[in-house]
Amino acid sequence: MNTSFIVQAAGALFSALLLANPIPVMANVVIGGTRVVYPAKEREITLKLDNAGNEAALVQAWVDRGDPESRADQADAPFLLMPPVARIGAQRSQTLRMTYTHDPLPQDVESVFWLNVLDVPPLPKNADSNFVQLAYRSRIKVFFRPEGLKGFAEDTPAAVTWSLVPDGKGFALRGKNPTAFSASYNKTELIVGNQTYTSKGGMIVPHGTYAFPLQGLQSLPSGGATVRYEWLNDYGAAKSVETRLAR
Repeated sequence: MNTSFIVQAAGALFSALLLANPIPVMANVVIGGTRVVYPAKEREITLKLDNAGNEAALVQAWVDRGDPESRADQADAPFLLMPPVARIGAQRSQTLRMTYTHDPLPQDVESVFWLNVLDVPPLPKNADSNFVQLAYRSRIKVFFRPEGLKGFAEDTPAAVTWSLVPDGKGFALRGKNPTAFSASYNKTELIVGNQTYTSKGGMIVPHGTYAFPLQGLQSLPSGGATVRYEWLNDYGAAKSVETRLAR
C-alpha cells in the first residue's frame, strides 16, 4: 500500500521546521484490505473503513488511473464512490460502495486503478494560526477483472519469465508477463552462488514487462542463477517462490 502526506500549514517557519524534521504519524482510518478486486459482473462492491482513533475523522475517497499526485477533483477513473466524503465517529466504521460506470475498458485483460482514502483529523479547539495539520492518504490497487479471462489470477506469477537486462547502473531483473492478469511483488531477488542481489517490489501489467533494478550486480553471472520473489495474491497475502533465471 502506498501512502503520502498532505501538509497544510499556516506558519511558514514552523512548516519549514516540520519538513526538515518529519514527524511520524499513523492514519486512524484504515481500509479493510490491501487491494480491491472488482469483478465486471458485479453491480457494485463494498469496502469497509474503520476509524481506530479516539476522535471523529473526515474522510474523502476517490479512484485514479495511477497518478500518485491525483486529487479528488481530478478523479477520472470509471468508478463512483458513495459516499465520496464521510464523517466517521471514533471507534466506528463506514461502508464505502464502489460502482463501475461502464465506461469502455479492455475486456481481454485486467485494468488497474488506485483507490485513495484521505483521512483528515479534526482541528483541536485551541488551534492557532501556527498549527500544522497533517492529513494521511492511503492508496491501494483496484483490479477491474472482466468476465471470461483466460487462466486464473493465482497462476500468473508462475507464468512470468525472468531475464537479466542492463539498466545503466548495472543489471535489472526483468519479468515478462504473458497472461491477462497483473502480477504484484513485494520484492525480487537474484541468487548467484552464495550471493543474493535484491530489488524493491513492483507490478507487471498483463502482457507487459517490468525491470527490477538489482543492487550491486555489475556483471552477468557466468553460471546458473535463481530468482526468488515474494508475490501478493488477491487477498494481499504474500507468498515466496523460487524459479530459474532464463538464459
